[in-house]
Amino acid sequence: MKVFVLGTGGWGIALAMLLHQNGHEVTSWTYLQEECDLLHRERCNEKLLPGVVIPEGIEITTDMSGAAKADLVVLAVPSFAVASTAEQLAKIVPPHTVIVNVGKGLDSKHGYCRFSETISNAMNGSNPVVALTGPTHAEEVARGIPTAIVAASESRAAAELTQAAFMNDTNFRVYTSSDIIGCELGGAFKNIIALGAGISDGLGLGDNSKAAFMTRGLTEIARLGVKLGAKQETFAGLSGVGDLIVTCCSMHSRNRRAGILIGKGATAQEAMKEVGATVEGYYATEAGYHLAQQQGVSMPITEAMYAVLYGGMPAQEAI
Repeated sequence: MKVFVLGTGGWGIALAMLLHQNGHEVTSWTYLQEECDLLHRERCNEKLLPGVVIPEGIEITTDMSGAAKADLVVLAVPSFAVASTAEQLAKIVPPHTVIVNVGKGLDSKHGYCRFSETISNAMNGSNPVVALTGPTHAEEVARGIPTAIVAASESRAAAELTQAAFMNDTNFRVYTSSDIIGCELGGAFKNIIALGAGISDGLGLGDNSKAAFMTRGLTEIARLGVKLGAKQETFAGLSGVGDLIVTCCSMHSRNRRAGILIGKGATAQEAMKEVGATVEGYYATEAGYHLAQQQGVSMPITEAMYAVLYGGMPAQEAI
């Protein structure tokens, strides 16, 4: 299978390596020529995946036209670039080619819609879209640590094609789901709770506090998700509680690291600058807050997070 992966950040590289390991013909795309040249020369991204060597068999390019011949196209770009990248792809990729999105967040420029909706709209509804989501750190996937994930789509055939491409018998298991709404919302909104869990750690609160925060956070995420059309049980699976655990409890998590800094007194902007990469929970909090207001759904933790991140409320006061 020919697979075209857009994005050479940590997750994009990790997935390209996994697909290459599975025997597929893989091309990785970046819009930055200097990054392309660096990856060609060094065959690694020391900042995001230190010590991980990119196999020579993975082609790296700045030319998106190769996506036209791919059997599967994977979007592994930052959330702010999903819409613009999908618009570019719409001019290149033929109808019916499956588009897999691995970004977790919501499209704030288009009414806080889910990324699968953004991509589908850009492609005029002619391409099946799959959300590949779950408890996955790029740092661990790139090193072959056993991992499970969910391929969610309205198209069963697209979900199963994605499953076949990514799953192997050694370290990567893929489940399928028809509840793309729940899977996407779980992946996006758990970042709110992960950022808050980091704040809890930064404040020096205990395990009791963090467990309560995570559990009640998942409850309100599911409440909003069900109101938006998701299935309740989805939030008890990999894309819900699974993703919540891995993001709240690991120092791989940019959201948790930023939260720790905020808990210790940094502003949200200072924390994000120090982390040095996209902190999706900051943007997910704005989306979750406004969607809850629109839908009339009670989300007290999200409201408190919004007050801290956007209203300047001291974290200690929000407890």
